[in-house]
This record gives sequence, C-alpha cells and structure tokens, in this order.
Amino acid sequence: MLMRTDPFRELDRLTQQMVGTMAQPSAMPMDAYEADGCFLVHFDLPGIDPESIDLHVEQNVLTVRAERPAPQAADREILVAERPYGTFSRQLFLSETLDLDKIEAGYDAGVLTVRIPVAEAAKPRKIEISSNGHKQLTG
Repeated sequence: MLMRTDPFRELDRLTQQMVGTMAQPSAMPMDAYEADGCFLVHFDLPGIDPESIDLHVEQNVLTVRAERPAPQAADREILVAERPYGTFSRQLFLSETLDLDKIEAGYDAGVLTVRIPVAEAAKPRKIEISSNGHKQLTG
C-alpha cells in the first residue's frame, strides 16, 4: 500500500485532471539516425494499442498520432496518477532526399519504428571523368 506523505497530492491530482482535459497533444520521445541508406526513427509509445496509432505523410511532413485512454476510475480513489493519458502527437519535417513512397513502420514492445529509405537519386555515386579520350571513375 502507498502512504500519502505529500500534502499537495490532491491539488496536483485535480490540476492534472483539469489540465489533462484541456491540454494539446503531448510530444513523444524519439531517437532518429541514419544507417544503411535509411533514415530510422524510434518513437516511445509504451502501453499504446497499435490500432490507435495513426502514421501518415503529406508534403514531406510525417505525422504520428497515438491515443492512450485514461482508465475509468469511478469506483476507485486514485492515490498516484503519473502515467500520461490522452492523445500523443509528433511531426517531423522530412528532407527531399528521402523516398517517401517506401516508408515502412513496425510496432514492438512499446516502440514504433519508422524506416524511410534515402532516394536513389540522393545516394552517393561515382562520376566518370574523361581525360585525353580515356574514361576513369572517381569516388
């Protein structure tokens, strides 16, 4: 059993309830990096039902939205309420060098992973140099 030692607990709980109903969507923590010709992004979404995740891209903007509904607590007294509930949202502005038609996404163990390949035209390539009638490759 938890002991109530915080004299402001009830005030904090009421404030969270009021702010939580009026708040804008919360941001979700993420990591992003480039590896193996792809741009990878990991979003932390613990406890989210995969069916509630909405992922879409429009005009080089990737939008991720997810929802975790608050548990119904009509017959319970809440002692501690630290877990965030509601709608979570994050937008990423994507480079023109990414192939947005080949985006892949997966959700495992509370982490949404989005994989966006670098467009072929943006990948490094060798350029032919001609000199005295001979061609050679650089790169």
